[in-house]
Amino acid sequence: MIYDKHGVLQMTQLNFDNDRPKAENPIKINDVSLRDGHQSLFATRGRTEDMLPVAEMIDEAGYNAVETWGGATFDTMHRFLGEDPWERLRVLKKHMPKTPFSMLLRGQNVVGYRNYADDVVQAFVQRSIDNGMDIFRCFDALNDFRNFETAAKVIKDNKKHLQGVVCYTLNQPRLGGEVYNMEYYINKVKDLLSFGVDSICIKDMAGLIAPYDIYNLVREIKKFTDTPINLHTHFTSGMGDLAIFKAIEAGVDIVDTCIGPYAYRTSHPAVEPMIMSLLGTNRDSGMDINKINAIAEEMEKYIPKYKHLDNSPKYATTDINVLLHQTPGGMLSNLVNQLKAMDALDKLPEVYRLLPKVRKDLGNIPLVTPTSQIVGVQTVNNVLFDSYEGEYAQITKEVKDLCYGLYGKTTHPINPEVQKKALEGYPRGEEPITARPGSILEPEMEEVKTEFGNLAKDIDDEVLCALYPITGKRFLKWKYGLEEVPADVKAKTMAEVEKEQELIRKALSGELTSKGKGKGRELEVTVDGETFTVEINDPNGPAAPQFKGRKKKESAADEFATGSVVAPIPGMIVECKVKVGDEVKIGDTLVVLEAMKMMNNLDAKAEGTVKEIKCDSGDSVAKGDLLLVIEPKA
Repeated sequence: MIYDKHGVLQMTQLNFDNDRPKAENPIKINDVSLRDGHQSLFATRGRTEDMLPVAEMIDEAGYNAVETWGGATFDTMHRFLGEDPWERLRVLKKHMPKTPFSMLLRGQNVVGYRNYADDVVQAFVQRSIDNGMDIFRCFDALNDFRNFETAAKVIKDNKKHLQGVVCYTLNQPRLGGEVYNMEYYINKVKDLLSFGVDSICIKDMAGLIAPYDIYNLVREIKKFTDTPINLHTHFTSGMGDLAIFKAIEAGVDIVDTCIGPYAYRTSHPAVEPMIMSLLGTNRDSGMDINKINAIAEEMEKYIPKYKHLDNSPKYATTDINVLLHQTPGGMLSNLVNQLKAMDALDKLPEVYRLLPKVRKDLGNIPLVTPTSQIVGVQTVNNVLFDSYEGEYAQITKEVKDLCYGLYGKTTHPINPEVQKKALEGYPRGEEPITARPGSILEPEMEEVKTEFGNLAKDIDDEVLCALYPITGKRFLKWKYGLEEVPADVKAKTMAEVEKEQELIRKALSGELTSKGKGKGRELEVTVDGETFTVEINDPNGPAAPQFKGRKKKESAADEFATGSVVAPIPGMIVECKVKVGDEVKIGDTLVVLEAMKMMNNLDAKAEGTVKEIKCDSGDSVAKGDLLLVIEPKA
């Protein structure tokens, strides 16, 4: 390829007026604050109530589109926030009728972590349209566009916008090499054009794309198509702003940004400097910076509710190491949280070391949901449970599905030894498939209607349960008042946040003192889910808080018998496959445990009889909790 000399924007008369003349080729800007912004910065915990104060303001700001839904929002809302995802879409649409809504759709994965049957995909996409969605950013984690087919037909039949995505990933710090090079991406874009997409998104989920690489890629694409190109990149490496500007110079049509409070770190470049930098050029956005500033000021009011969810261990706002391990920010936070829960955070360097090897074993796949979780969780399992490197002692269900072909075609062939081990005893067969995954999956919706018919009140409830049977069922019980919503799911008020901040301030300044005894005041403090008794000393006492030790749940250690099953990692019980009195053999799957959204089969280590079951579907368990008592065979 012969690349052109990198040019500059055309300069025009500088004009700060809000009604300034329209630029010759204005850049179109999407806002992703209400979806990917809070997903990147505080674990997708943004609540609808904190979006409504800025919804109408964003609608008036002049964005090309606003990403309001999809990705992890659907899961997080019903699982952790006690909110109905469908209701958020409807409510935001009422407050934002002018600006098109965009969502991130994982193709056949929908908004889950496996490939669903075609009838589930069809129902979800149709209900998304009926509830107000306009633009579907459709991607597949393996860049296997066969996984778009079912969703695309529904989108096109409803005359909605289908944006096809190429997931951008690397095997080295810059574009090139034998796998993810210019030819790979050009060919993928051509495949999307053949598919009939309305626009193309270059989705750089980890912030890997370098300024000159995206310039060259956009210029090459522009040589053979006028289909609009949308750049989506993260700020993680610190190159996000630079990449956007070089893409604009190359002629990219649309870029994704966040409003200041939801920008930078592992999120996206901020829109404010973008607007101001393009003033006086032929690519001026035409947006009013004063309107954006007003939105940012309103957003800042609610940020204190979410500060505790920022798990960045660094003061720096950039992390160039992402270019070395190619790990998206959401995947990094998952890894850190999982290791923290297991008191194994010291293993993080070993996880980083092994991650590229596991990725290569699994077909050199791009790292984006759900493949990022698949590779990440399997790497953690290898670090924690393998007796030698490459053993794969605890293989997740999703890795087995990947090896079978249920996610599609991997970039490179999967390591044959790993594939053989993963498919040993696999229910669908030990020979992998090459067909479109959705074509072999049996319809699911009728079974969902039968199973959840007494709980699900409408099609939206049914689709929720099809995607998330365990947590969906729990949410519907909350929704319809059949169970009390747990305290940790309920929204914090600003008054509660201010009270907590004041308590912390007083504790740090020594203002919390005991009355009469002079030895300080004992408080219960919960850190990462564990409760400690802490003595806050008065100014005249010892300087350091005195930790009295953590509160431990009632121990079941005396019941651990040979063959009994304990949780090897923290997670949620999905299914107990045995009942009291059942005879089990070595290797039988007894319990399915969800950890970091991946499924782990816990198998019998000895023959015997199930004496007692101490867990139920939907239970949250900690590492070491006793799940089953097995009476060993004499």
